[in-house]
Amino acid sequence: MRQRRWMEYLKEYDFELLYHPGKENVVVDALSRKKMHMSCMMIKELELIEKLRDMNMGMQFGQDSIQCSLLKVTNEFLNEIYVAQGHDWELQQFVGWLGTEKGKDYQMGVDGILRFKGRVFVPGGPLFRRQILKEGHQSRLSINPGMTKMYKDLKESFWWNGMKSDVVDFVAQCLVCQKAKIEHQRPGGTLQPLDVP
Repeated sequence: MRQRRWMEYLKEYDFELLYHPGKENVVVDALSRKKMHMSCMMIKELELIEKLRDMNMGMQFGQDSIQCSLLKVTNEFLNEIYVAQGHDWELQQFVGWLGTEKGKDYQMGVDGILRFKGRVFVPGGPLFRRQILKEGHQSRLSINPGMTKMYKDLKESFWWNGMKSDVVDFVAQCLVCQKAKIEHQRPGGTLQPLDVP
């Protein structure tokens, strides 16, 4: 059905499609142009090797290979949540429910962090929640998602009471999102008929 709609749409225009098989297609176009040449890739590879050498990891360089013996990426955020969970008296009540019918959705992870249905239970207070919301909305990887997308992404890993309303409030306060919404843009005005010459 989609192809049929496009065919109907394209019928209105006067154009001609020409196919040039492999060797005859000598004119450079956007589809056949390569983004990087081999020499450029070799320079990038050397730059990457230098950066890895500067990181002081256990690297062994051969003629045509690089062997990395250990690479460990850590984040102190979960350790900070672990410490904060120990000081949160409301959360300690949930820890007491573990193993009972009331606490069937709560689990204690191997790292000592309390989880709700497999998601990290974020303790009360705006510090951690604000940090999670900011990372989920304004990081280079997320690029200002809307309320629904941001909530779906965050609820895979984190949980706290009122999480959805916190996400809605955070996105509503984002200036970039407010400018991008259609209801905040100035209308073009009413349509005026053209003067008859």
